[in-house]
Amino acid sequence: MSEEKTNVMRLLEQKKVPYTPHQYPHQGGMAVDGATVAAVLGRDPASVFKTLVTRGTTKANYVFVVPVLAELDLKKAARAVGEKSIEMIHVKELTPLTGYVRGGCSPIGMKKRFKTVLDQRAADQAAILVSAGKIGCQVELAPGDLAGLVGAGFADIIKE
Repeated sequence: MSEEKTNVMRLLEQKKVPYTPHQYPHQGGMAVDGATVAAVLGRDPASVFKTLVTRGTTKANYVFVVPVLAELDLKKAARAVGEKSIEMIHVKELTPLTGYVRGGCSPIGMKKRFKTVLDQRAADQAAILVSAGKIGCQVELAPGDLAGLVGAGFADIIKE
């Protein structure tokens, strides 16, 4: 299978951020859950992260990057970005807001730069996998490189 470069990969190359591309099979543009992605790629699900987009009471949008098997704790997440509360955005808002589809949303290269928080567990990993901006594609990179690229901080943002 020839490797198709995504905008995420081009951006990483442009910024000279080392990464490893990974592809996984999927049903014609249908998102698969993160646990399946981890299994297909032979990875510990703790190293595979999903990208979640939220909106705060101030109407600002935020991006949270959490392990695929974890659930975002909205209260912890709100505290991490200084909001009273946050909620997930509706899936129909995702593409117009970020340029990405559900299941292919990457924290890298969104239409606008949003305040981004990586779950602190990412910092314990040598490398993590995040979406390459398209269903079926992931990029593996160092969490510090990802944080530096998107201006993210680390915080405890998942439900225990």
